[in-house]
Amino acid sequence: MILWFTLVQVGIATLAGVVAMIAGLAGRRPGDVTVGSLALIEVLLLAQIVTAIIAPLAGNPPTGSLLEFWVYLVSAALLPPAAAAWALLERSRWSTVIMGVAALAVAVMVWRMHVIWTVQVA
Repeated sequence: MILWFTLVQVGIATLAGVVAMIAGLAGRRPGDVTVGSLALIEVLLLAQIVTAIIAPLAGNPPTGSLLEFWVYLVSAALLPPAAAAWALLERSRWSTVIMGVAALAVAVMVWRMHVIWTVQVA
């Protein structure tokens, strides 16, 4: 994985999560900002999938478990669409909070993917 891209993903996911949680706890329903931020997170995760396919071919293989990395990546890629779908079906303040929790979970998962890719030693 690429460190700067990981930091960008973690930063955007954390910011989106905090904004959505604050908006939800303030009583706001899902809106363009909260749903759009999840869409941006999803685009970055799709770019990460492409990067994860190309990186080993370019001489940057993972040092940790490849299976564990891909399980994290696929799971993280499924969270934003699931949270956005839930939010659009049940338009309440709590669905906005759920979107925030999903974004924060993605931030943690992306950082864990970076650790699996770069730091594992047997």
